[in-house]
Amino acid sequence: MAVCYDKLWKLLIDKKMKRTDLKVMAGISSNVLARMGHGEAVSLESLEKICKLLHCEIGDIFEFIDA
Repeated sequence: MAVCYDKLWKLLIDKKMKRTDLKVMAGISSNVLARMGHGEAVSLESLEKICKLLHCEIGDIFEFIDA
């Protein structure tokens, strides 16, 4: 199974935020953002920071897909 962050990218568009804004405001590293951009798994801690910032549930920002 692969990870798909399309829901997160759409949410950022809706909130008129850039990926770099997300990185700074959520306190995640460039490496985490790069991994997400490539559809790779990241830590639950990073996902929690993003959810807190965006006031959403974890299912609102990613999903598992068949690779």
